[in-house]
Amino acid sequence: MEATDPTALVVRPAALADAVGIARVHAASWRETYGRFVDDPDTDTWFSVERRVDMWQAILERDASTTVVAEDESGPVGFGATDSTPGPDAVRPEELTMLYVLARAHGNGAGQALLDAALGRRPASLWVAADNPRAHAFYRRNGFAADGATSSFGPIKTTVRLVR
Repeated sequence: MEATDPTALVVRPAALADAVGIARVHAASWRETYGRFVDDPDTDTWFSVERRVDMWQAILERDASTTVVAEDESGPVGFGATDSTPGPDAVRPEELTMLYVLARAHGNGAGQALLDAALGRRPASLWVAADNPRAHAFYRRNGFAADGATSSFGPIKTTVRLVR
C-alpha cells in the first residue's frame, strides 16, 4: 500500500466523534505491531475494534487525557494520548500513554507530529514493548531512554519504561 502524503496530514485534538475512528486505528495498529504475540488476533479480545470503541468513548467523554488524532484524506491514520502521572512513585509528571500509527503511514511524519502535538518536549515516561525496535529508535531520537523498569501488558510479555 502506498504511504500517505505528509503534506495532506492534519493533526488535531480528538473529539468524542473520533471514538470509532481512533478505535479502528488502535485495533489495526495493534494487529500490525502485536498480532505476532498471539495465536489468532481475530479471536483475541485485545484486538477487537468493538472493545476499543467503548474504551475510546469513555476516555473522550471523561476528557481526562490529552488525545490528538492524525488524519489524511482517507481518515485517521494515528493518534497519541498523554495523561498526568500523579503520586509519589511517578518518575515523571506526565506519561505518553499511547502513540499508534498505521503501518501504511509509517515514515510520513505522523508519529513525530502526534508526539509533538501531544507532548512537545516536556519530560515524560512511557511504556513500549521490549521487542519493538522501530518504536525504540523513534523514542531514542526524541530523547527517551530506558530506566530499567519492566512490566507486561496484555499479550505483550515484556514492556520497558522509557523516560526523558
